[in-house]
Amino acid sequence: MAKKLLILPAAEQDIAEAYDWYEGREFGLGSEFLRCIDACLNSIQRNPNLHQIVHETYHRAVVRRFPYVVF
Repeated sequence: MAKKLLILPAAEQDIAEAYDWYEGREFGLGSEFLRCIDACLNSIQRNPNLHQIVHETYHRAVVRRFPYVVF
């Protein structure tokens, strides 16, 4: 069963700002960033224990291709 994710408003804002930044650098790069974020979140939902524990019960998942992580 897939776990429910909690995405904080600050994280949503970070994602939106990163999208704008990448899209401003190259058309379509912002969309690729969002696809990679979505893939990372789906991976966390499907198998949260796959990702490394970095503090107490917090896991860290690395976003493919972009210098971001999801906790």
